[in-house]
Amino acid sequence: MSEYKILDGRKVSAEMKGEIAEEVRQMVAAGHKPPHLAAILVGHDGGSETYVASKMKTCEEVGFKSSLIRFEESVTEEELLAKIDEMNKDEELDGFIIQLPLPKHIDEQKVTEAVDPSKDVDGFHPVNVGKTSIGLPSFVSATPAGILELLRRYEVETKGKNCVILGRSNIVGKPMAQLMMQKSYPGDCTVTVCHSRTKDIAEHTRRADIIIAALGSPKFLKGDMVKEGAVVIDVGTTRVPDATRKSGFKLTGDVDFDEVAPKCSYITPVPGGVGPMTIISLMRNTLYSAKLRRGL
Repeated sequence: MSEYKILDGRKVSAEMKGEIAEEVRQMVAAGHKPPHLAAILVGHDGGSETYVASKMKTCEEVGFKSSLIRFEESVTEEELLAKIDEMNKDEELDGFIIQLPLPKHIDEQKVTEAVDPSKDVDGFHPVNVGKTSIGLPSFVSATPAGILELLRRYEVETKGKNCVILGRSNIVGKPMAQLMMQKSYPGDCTVTVCHSRTKDIAEHTRRADIIIAALGSPKFLKGDMVKEGAVVIDVGTTRVPDATRKSGFKLTGDVDFDEVAPKCSYITPVPGGVGPMTIISLMRNTLYSAKLRRGL
C-alpha cells in the first residue's frame, strides 16, 4: 500500500487565479483594457447553468470583463450562427465559448467551426486542435491544459512513463493523448488510448504508470485495475442520485476512489481535482488571447 498524495485542483487553481489577477492588474495599470470573455448559453440545462455561472464568477475574481448571452432552447441554428459571426467581428471580445451540449436540432460541429480560431478559448476549433497536435502555439482545450498544469505543479515525472487514457472524446481523450506524447514536460510518455471497443481494458491499465480516466462511467476504474504507485487523474463528473444531499445528487468520478487511492502515488479527487483546473485554464487562454490582441 503506497501513501498517496492528492493532486489538489482547488489549491492549484487558487494559486493560478492569483497569478492571472496580478497580470490583469498590471495590464490595466499600463492603460490596457482588461480581458473580455463572453459565453453563449442555450436553454436551461442545470449542469450547463452551474458551469457557466462558475466561469462568470471566476472572470470577476481575476478582473476580467464578462458577458453572458442567453438563448432559449428553441433558437434556430441560423440565429446562433449569426450571433457567432457578430461576436467574431466584435473587437471588444478577446474570447468566447458556446456552452455544450446544444439542443439536438443544432449541429455542434458546425457551431464549433463557426468560431474564429483566434477567439476560440475553449480550444475546440479544428485549427486549434490541429496546432495542438503538432506542438504549435494554440489554445489548448481547457481540461487537458488543466491536467498538464496539475502534473507540472506537483512535479509528477512523465518522461518515458506508460500513460493510459480511458476515453477518446474530442474534448479530453484525443487531445490528452497528443499532449502526453509530445516532446516536452509534461509529456514524453508512451500513450495507449482505451475506449468502449477495447478488449480487456484492465490488461492495459495494470501496466500504466499514469491513468487519465475520461469515460463518463461512474466508478469504472477499480482497485484491481491499477498497479502500485500509479498516478491517477479522474476527469469524470457524473451526477449520481443521492437522497442524503440537498441537491439530490452527488458528483461521482470514473475512479472508485476508496479502492484505487491506497495503491496510488498521486490521485485527483472528485470534486476538487480536474474541475477547478478546467475553469482556470479557460481564464489563462483568455488572458493569452488578450495579450496577443494588445501586442503584449
